Amino acid sequence: MPDPCVLFVCVKNAGKSQMAAALLRQLAPGRVEVHSAGTRPGGTLNELSRQVVEEVGASLAGEWPKAVDPDLLRRADRVIVVGSDARLDPVDGMRAPITTWELDEPSARGIDGIERMRLVRDDLNDRVRSLLAGLDQGLPESR
Repeated sequence: MPDPCVLFVCVKNAGKSQMAAALLRQLAPGRVEVHSAGTRPGGTLNELSRQVVEEVGASLAGEWPKAVDPDLLRRADRVIVVGSDARLDPVDGMRAPITTWELDEPSARGIDGIERMRLVRDDLNDRVRSLLAGLDQGLPESR
């Protein structure tokens, strides 16, 4: 049975979707095919996103902002839009529904900078853990 395929999407693919993907890769190394993409990809990764995932042992090494690939949308078992800003339309042949994770936005409460990113990371980490627990593919413990 092939590994489940998860795609995280945000607007720029520079922060939130990259963080979610890094956290899932860390939790299920080699057991889940993990991707991230943006509806309007930016030019570089968000440095604070990189810093806060590294604080918990995850990594954005080798990653860069990428556009949504329709073929990947068709292949994915889970498609998750991270945050409320990105708009993603389904493509013909998709088998996964599009799920949106409405994240708490700390900046709405005046929390910015590294503290904001840590709160976003922790919210994403909780959601990624729940996602992994809910994958019904019967993932092996390790490979």
